[in-house]
Amino acid sequence: MGSAKVLLFVALGLLTVVFGVAWLRALRAHGNPGRGGRPGLWELGVGAITNFFDTLGIGSFAPTTAAFKLRGAVPDERIPGTLNVGHTLPVITQAFIFIVVIDVAPGTLISVIASAVAGAWLGAGIVAGMPRRRIQVGMGIALLLAALFFAMTNLNLFPGGGEALSLEGPRLYIGLAGGFLLGSLMTLGIGMYAPCMILVALLGMNPRAAFPIMMGSCAFLMPVAGMRFLQRGSYDPCAALGLAAGGVPAVLAAALIVKSLPLTALRWMVVAVVLYTSFTMLRSARREALAGSRA
Repeated sequence: MGSAKVLLFVALGLLTVVFGVAWLRALRAHGNPGRGGRPGLWELGVGAITNFFDTLGIGSFAPTTAAFKLRGAVPDERIPGTLNVGHTLPVITQAFIFIVVIDVAPGTLISVIASAVAGAWLGAGIVAGMPRRRIQVGMGIALLLAALFFAMTNLNLFPGGGEALSLEGPRLYIGLAGGFLLGSLMTLGIGMYAPCMILVALLGMNPRAAFPIMMGSCAFLMPVAGMRFLQRGSYDPCAALGLAAGGVPAVLAAALIVKSLPLTALRWMVVAVVLYTSFTMLRSARREALAGSRA
């Protein structure tokens, strides 16, 4: 393993420790701003299932949002923070695995990761302080985009890509701008997998390169974004703990044991569920707007 990757892993390990300490401090400082108690089987199950399929390329944000919304488990305004806090440790686990397995040029990997982190830091600061209705509208639109990306994947509408595992010159600058945008959108609930696949293909890179770029970017940007949500208490601790505790073992099982599954049918099911969830989120926003106008 090259020295650049070793430094990347050291930095990721240190960030993981910082995030863990921040999470413990937030629980002590804010108490439990969501539901009380430890996560139950439902929270653990959502964490396990969504992170299992996230490792195989489905993504975790849209399915988790759908699960929360359908059950009414987490208030709408706390969903973005819960996603970013709860999925952090599973995604870090994925990053360690995929950065080792798929050899993207360190300079490209590190620079795109840095741009995504900057976007996440900016985006989380904005989203954490947004009122409930704006978050509902934003997440409704984000879910529509997620459904579109899932459908495009199933219909093979992504560009074919190339064989490159590095970026240089103008392509690198486009990659950095794309990473910044995707990082900022992550904080609102748009998963990074499908958009990153599109970006990588458009830049002429090997589609496999999306995995370490996506997982590495998320592994660094989600702790950064998550700590901003933690500072504001803008998340559900019980649900977030369930996502983390159920997710890490599921990631290991998917990456090291299962490795691949026929996922097309599952993606179509996710499209249907995510479209329904987007509709309910936007409908909730409309109801709150009407209630506010009558008050």
